[in-house]
Amino acid sequence: MAKKYDVAGIGNALVDIEFTVQEQFFLDNQVEKGMMTLVDEERQNALMQVINTEEAKKQCGGSAANSVIAVSQFGGRSFYSCKVADDALGRFFVEDMKESGVDHNLNVQQLEKGITGKCLVMVTPDAERTMNTFLGITQDYSVSDVSEAAIKDAKYLYMEGYLVTSPNGKEAMLHAKRVAEAAGTKVR
Repeated sequence: MAKKYDVAGIGNALVDIEFTVQEQFFLDNQVEKGMMTLVDEERQNALMQVINTEEAKKQCGGSAANSVIAVSQFGGRSFYSCKVADDALGRFFVEDMKESGVDHNLNVQQLEKGITGKCLVMVTPDAERTMNTFLGITQDYSVSDVSEAAIKDAKYLYMEGYLVTSPNGKEAMLHAKRVAEAAGTKVR
């Protein structure tokens, strides 16, 4: 029997906010260049106060989101199980997923209160990326956010490794893996 999706993914949903900075930005703001650093909300807000968000580029992000979007862009069918908040960036994420042709578990009318995770992607003239990430509500991703139906109806399950950093995320990964294996969905 043919499956609806080529890939179903689970992971941390983030909105990437990309902007260009000069080397001095890192010195002035105590940011370690070339690293992905998890930060708290206060630290990320402080950085956002000193960047020109008008010129920043926004798009869906997170490892698994990037992968399922790539599947869609190459002509495949993909699904993404994730968690965003009922805020402007959460609604942006839902719309960007739709525009990318990726089905998902998000219902704008049922999003929880909170803050959508975001990653500040600072790009220097030498094209190196430095990321400061605040996970927001996605750090609460759990078994209840996993779309079993999509996993069962996919050829492959792609699980983002960063989910293991939280007990709920790890439990969700193990649950998704069991669902996939029972349905004959390959796990990668």
